[in-house]
Amino acid sequence: MNPSDLPIYELEHRLVRGLRDSNRVIVQAPTGSGKSTQLPQMLWRHGFLDAGEVVVLQPRRLATRMLARRVATEIGEPLGRTVGYQIRLERKVSSETKIRFVTEGIILRQMASDPNLRGVSAIVFDEFHERHLYGDITLARARGLQNSTRPDLKIIVMSATLDVGGLEKYLEPCEVLESLGRSYPVEISYLARAPSFDRDGVWTAATLEAERIASLSASGDLLVFMPGAFEINKTVAALEQCRGLRGFKVLPLHGELSAERQDEAVLPGPQRKIIVSTNVAETSLTIDGVTAVIDSGLARVARFDAKRGINTLLIEKISRASADQRAGRAGRTAPGICVRLWTERDHADRMAQEKPEVHRLDLTEVVLSLKASGVNDIASFPWFEAPNDIGLRQAERLLIDLGAVEFGGERAITHLGRKMMSYPLHPRYARMLLEAEKRGCVRGVALMVALTQGRNFLLRGVPREVEKARQDAWGDEERSDFLQLMRAWLYAHRARFEVDACRRLGIHAQAARQVGPLFEQFLKVARGEGLEVKAEDQAPDEELLKCVLAGFSDQLAIRFDRGTLRCGLIHGRRGLLARESVVQAANLLVAGEVSEIEGRGGEVNVLLSLATAIEEPWLDELYPGELFEGNSVVYDASVRRVVVNRERRFRDLVLESKTTSENPPQEDAARMLAAEVRSGGLQLGQWNEKVDRWIVRVNRMAEWFPELEVSPLQAGDREMLLEQICYGCFGARDLKDQEVMPVLKDWLRAEQLAVMDDYLPEQLVMPNGRKARIRYAEEGPPVLSARIQELEGIPADFKLGYGRIAVKYEILAPNQRPVQMTDNLAEFWTSLYPRIRPELSGRYPKHRWP
Repeated sequence: MNPSDLPIYELEHRLVRGLRDSNRVIVQAPTGSGKSTQLPQMLWRHGFLDAGEVVVLQPRRLATRMLARRVATEIGEPLGRTVGYQIRLERKVSSETKIRFVTEGIILRQMASDPNLRGVSAIVFDEFHERHLYGDITLARARGLQNSTRPDLKIIVMSATLDVGGLEKYLEPCEVLESLGRSYPVEISYLARAPSFDRDGVWTAATLEAERIASLSASGDLLVFMPGAFEINKTVAALEQCRGLRGFKVLPLHGELSAERQDEAVLPGPQRKIIVSTNVAETSLTIDGVTAVIDSGLARVARFDAKRGINTLLIEKISRASADQRAGRAGRTAPGICVRLWTERDHADRMAQEKPEVHRLDLTEVVLSLKASGVNDIASFPWFEAPNDIGLRQAERLLIDLGAVEFGGERAITHLGRKMMSYPLHPRYARMLLEAEKRGCVRGVALMVALTQGRNFLLRGVPREVEKARQDAWGDEERSDFLQLMRAWLYAHRARFEVDACRRLGIHAQAARQVGPLFEQFLKVARGEGLEVKAEDQAPDEELLKCVLAGFSDQLAIRFDRGTLRCGLIHGRRGLLARESVVQAANLLVAGEVSEIEGRGGEVNVLLSLATAIEEPWLDELYPGELFEGNSVVYDASVRRVVVNRERRFRDLVLESKTTSENPPQEDAARMLAAEVRSGGLQLGQWNEKVDRWIVRVNRMAEWFPELEVSPLQAGDREMLLEQICYGCFGARDLKDQEVMPVLKDWLRAEQLAVMDDYLPEQLVMPNGRKARIRYAEEGPPVLSARIQELEGIPADFKLGYGRIAVKYEILAPNQRPVQMTDNLAEFWTSLYPRIRPELSGRYPKHRWP
């Protein structure tokens, strides 16, 4: 197809007019319309880029690189001249570049160093419906820039499935353009019954459907969507073993593959293909030749739990919008089919859209970028959609721990934080590199950082002979998983990543090979920032491990005991040290990764991995003033008593605690015991139903008789009184006999206490001389409970509180069981009593019946 025939050209003239009138345009066009490749060229041809470039934001690295290549090919130039791309740690641009495709974090970092974005004429936000974190933040920054110093800046937001209502309001005034597109029809089918992937594996169902589809048509490629690399590998293996699919070339496609293998999956080839991909193939990029899609309906979704400060990576169901995007892959160049491996009923129950990343990812890097741009009050930033306050506080807390943001005051970025911004890395790793400069081990830390960026190349669960071979090759490492990875990579590097040599030691050769270019890029970045990179680091391993502590001090953990892998972390978290970690003997460690992982059978564990053993003196060396020693008062549930502990803490993590023999301050003991009583962990022996009834009477007296000036006992007051009752006690044994009513009665003045029984008595002497009980509840009238014979002679207009409070009557039979509730005693005697008297008198003949 000639690019000029693509549906997006229907909007060309309106796009040009809209950009000249308002500088803000929203383009809504379906997949396959050509918006990603053609709209930047329109800007170029119509002169919008005469004074600068257009920066096109893409959610994914693969799409960024492939789109740039396609546009360069269309204009007949080599990549890197007029058209280029830039992703983290990789760029192919020049001084002539006018169209620059970038991943979303690139432009935000550029804004931090150049707030006016000199040389940028337009910003295009592609696939904005995916609501990636950096896209949201960059849009807010671009809008603010356009409203202040760069009114000439053009903003174009593009989407296939976004509900543009909220976006249009956020960007007003703006032009909204819509193209219906000309995609080919896609026939969508569902499974008849819900599958059981736990039993059979999603790859089994996908293979069966692929074989069926292949038997129906002799042309066209298949695209299979799977949630992650593990499921992709299983699916590839199953497809390759299927006899009915022997004419196909089966290719994986995901972010961990090399650029060459990604290109092999995406670019046209002579043989029919089955591409098994993550959602990297969901948007932006057209894979020519695909006429059938098999969709697992699953994705591995990254989330960040700000309350616990951990990352999660769990398999979840995709939204309906995402399913539509995937189905559209089959109708880009010809009519197609899409088989969804779930039921139509399940589809209706799915979310309409994915949850925006701003609500589910770590905000640390974004917050540092904003503070570097002078935005100190993050909460007041004009977000397109504001994140959770907990997430913002968590990000600021980590930056404070790293020394990148001031503690207290405006929480502005520090000099160290600005230096960290120079590195295209998460602030943790930037902090490690800066610490490495002081310790003379930049090369070693650069390798550490490179080792964490891709997949783990050191295989787990290897046979005993492989473990023995590893020990022979690089020794018995027990101090750090980082060091073990470094030793393994250096071995593979010396072996030139030869497959057999690596296999003998359980090393994935291709994954290990991919570390090398990253390592060189990090060294280049370090040199560019003026760090001294020695040919060979002579610093001892201890200095490397201190750099790990510098980057992960907020993930310091202490083992609860040597018999288990359970650990306590800073900020009150809990986790399990990964079984494959070499740091099994350490009492104190930092975890390079704290992740919530879904295991077999749906079990979810918080795992501490990439661990490094830490020595306590290092804490004082790197963080002077944050290691505390002193007494603390705590409630010890094992002895049911408040005790004094002699503690040593780093921040809020207790490193050592010993109980002393001294009694705690009585105020602290009372407060903690009261909290235990409120939670139900302890009981006051003399706090009984009588006490609760007395409190209700006090509150009703305050409500009904305001002239008595009685203060009601509210929740906060009860807590205060509970602490007074517990004063002088230190444990459960003391509370057993502690008096309650004397403290409660002090709530009332003497004159109020003296008239309480007159206004609201608990018992009433009846005309026959017997006593009847009166109950009070938090709502409703008092209830006078008495037998029928005792009510004889009670006036019909009887009231409590000197004739002000009407009562409800609970009328009892001789056996004390209720026979009637009424608030009109006269009506009871005239209407109901004559009907029930014969039955009652017959049942209780010895009693007198009025």
